[in-house]
Amino acid sequence: MSTSATDTLTIEQVELAVRDLALTRAFYENVLGLHPVDEQANWITLGAGGRGFLRLTERRHADVPDPHAAGLFHTAFLMPSRTELARWLRHAIERGVRLDGASDHRVSEALYLHDPEGNGVEVYADRPRETWHWHDSRVQMATTRLDVPALLADADESAWAGVARDARIGHVHLQVGDTRRAEAFFGEQIGLDLTCRYPGASFFSRDGYHHHIAANSWNSAGAAQRPRTMAGLQQIALGLAPGPTRAVEIADSWGVRYQIAPRQASSVVTG
Repeated sequence: MSTSATDTLTIEQVELAVRDLALTRAFYENVLGLHPVDEQANWITLGAGGRGFLRLTERRHADVPDPHAAGLFHTAFLMPSRTELARWLRHAIERGVRLDGASDHRVSEALYLHDPEGNGVEVYADRPRETWHWHDSRVQMATTRLDVPALLADADESAWAGVARDARIGHVHLQVGDTRRAEAFFGEQIGLDLTCRYPGASFFSRDGYHHHIAANSWNSAGAAQRPRTMAGLQQIALGLAPGPTRAVEIADSWGVRYQIAPRQASSVVTG
């Protein structure tokens, strides 16, 4: 699966501002299966294998996110195998977790839900890269119904103890006001390749991945800059190799901040 020494882009961390840290933390620990890595009084970093990749910062008086505002569509947590995705699904069913959807995207199999504050969450596993189909530098993706019974049949009998150590954030999907402006930003400012277009959505990556970043305007067409007082997505940290000699920060047209730094050695996961 996994991030290798040849990958030049990793999603190092996503930071969310939350109004209720205890409630949101419990969701990501107990439902998603992430593990605490570091914490202080008003924030916690969660992850897997000792790598913290989701930071929750409490802002009790933050504005409730507007579903039509620019910002986060979902954070996508990549499981290292189909078996691990099946194990997570079995765990979710046993806990009575309500899912929003389950899709086969040809390049991946994905399950969707929301955290207690309305932040979108995807839990997915990639299909083998050799099964992905490309045409003129565009990957062929679709959204069809996932065969949930077939996926569950791949779950092994081991007891649930949280996500595997090599789980990570595989991509982040954003809401933007204009996808063509997003294409210019991610192409020119961050150096990503456009890998796919849906009506109202664009997908970007490096290294021939299907996408590390996606941007859609399905609910947010024409959205202005995101208010800094609003809860939800605050920053995405990207690791690049080669990258800048020190971390730099830029923002897109909608106020989402991106910290770009040399890729961390801890991001290289094998297995």
